[in-house]
Amino acid sequence: MTLYNTELEKAITRIREISAKTVCIQLPDGMKPEAQKITDEINSKTGARVLIWLGSNFGACDIPLGLQRMNVDLLISWGHNKFNKKVDGW
Repeated sequence: MTLYNTELEKAITRIREISAKTVCIQLPDGMKPEAQKITDEINSKTGARVLIWLGSNFGACDIPLGLQRMNVDLLISWGHNKFNKKVDGW
């Protein structure tokens, strides 16, 4: 039994909407064991290359540095609360 809802279909829909080719997923420590499963599903349903951010994730303010240099089209950061702010340059 899973204690969280990844809303993975919502993420896949967004990837398709913007035709993202490279996606970075950022997960809290408790969800990191699910990273490969999430990656496989995103890749199989969208064809996007998925990078797994293994660094810290202390909330919406903890955005990974250097994503633009890696040509990431979309950052999907999972957490406990809804966050709808557009980050400059994304």
